[in-house]
Amino acid sequence: MKRTLTLAACTALALATTPLRATDLSNMTATEQQAFGDAVRAYILENPELIMEAVSILREREAQAEARADFDLVTVNAQDIFDDGFSYVGGNPEGDITLVEFMDYRCGYCRKAYDDVEELVASDGNIRLIVKEFPILGDASMASSQFAIAIKQLHGGAAYKDAHDALIALSGEPNEATLTRLATSLGHDAAEIMERMNSDDVLMEIATTRALAQRLQITGTPTFVLQDELVRGYVPLDAMRDLVSDKRG
Repeated sequence: MKRTLTLAACTALALATTPLRATDLSNMTATEQQAFGDAVRAYILENPELIMEAVSILREREAQAEARADFDLVTVNAQDIFDDGFSYVGGNPEGDITLVEFMDYRCGYCRKAYDDVEELVASDGNIRLIVKEFPILGDASMASSQFAIAIKQLHGGAAYKDAHDALIALSGEPNEATLTRLATSLGHDAAEIMERMNSDDVLMEIATTRALAQRLQITGTPTFVLQDELVRGYVPLDAMRDLVSDKRG
């Protein structure tokens, strides 16, 4: 049996290394096709590690293709990603690395990523952080983003950051009563904020970001854009630092 398998392996290897036209199944007789198939099957059974090797190569090729596709998406949409004229810009506005986060206040992984992003930006000192309000988890998410954007439009980036920090840590539902109390605690006219939340200007920001996310094929949060790369999902602090280091070369 061993001799038969070895002979089959040699046959399969010889067939695999001959010109394509010589192994074109459409040019083979039924008997030749059967022999070829049997030889290949026998060779694989004798060398099953080839399957894992092939799977590994396939995954690598798929990852490379996805990275190229993401690079193209970021390149085409760079203006709207990095300079849309309304998204909050924090960290070091003159930093050599730009990190963009599409986030949702009700997303558990966004909340998990919050401390890591804060530490990354603070400890690095040379990262420009852009926050994209991307509420996708229902009415509570939408209300939270409307509240944060209303404060930003009325009172600027520093006030937005305070609201952002409070909303990401909010344990209760962001209903009208809760948001009214939060606006007051942040030193704002609650009635003015609540009225602004439903304005066309606020809703337009959210709609514009959603359209951008659709073009970038972003369907979940958090999703990051790090320079020319899309990073989908939560990334631990150390891994994020490695990504930043790689971008700096």
